[in-house]
Amino acid sequence: MEKERKMAGAGVTLEELKKRLAEFAKERDWDQYHSPRNLLLAMVGEVGELSEIFQWKGEVPRGLPNWKDEEKEHLGEELSDVLLYLVRLSDICGVDLGKAAMRKLELNAIKYPIKPCEGSSEKHTQINAASHNNANGDGVAGSIYSDNSTSNSGV
Repeated sequence: MEKERKMAGAGVTLEELKKRLAEFAKERDWDQYHSPRNLLLAMVGEVGELSEIFQWKGEVPRGLPNWKDEEKEHLGEELSDVLLYLVRLSDICGVDLGKAAMRKLELNAIKYPIKPCEGSSEKHTQINAASHNNANGDGVAGSIYSDNSTSNSGV
């Protein structure tokens, strides 16, 4: 039952994806090709394929109410390709993607305080944000790097 849940993607974690991707690459002897540059370029290619789905559609309402099931399924596949390459790239680079994302949310909260930013699409440089006074200069503590770096062995 647990295996079916994981195969269906219910409640999957970044750590589970990272492990599955490492196993997938190792089983196929693809670690030799998974350099940061190669993974980044592959991800950029997938972002291009994702962009093609929206090309010429104009603004699309949330939830994609006018899209066919096949179009939504294709979108899910391309979004997944981007996610999988991103997770693999972060693993190969030794970056804890979950920590990095949470840290970035904290930094964005500092960069874009609620009061001056609410309802505004202006860039942070156009908003009078409060200055940051901490040792890092960014208002957020903690490292985004994994405790142990990842080698090409698929670990």
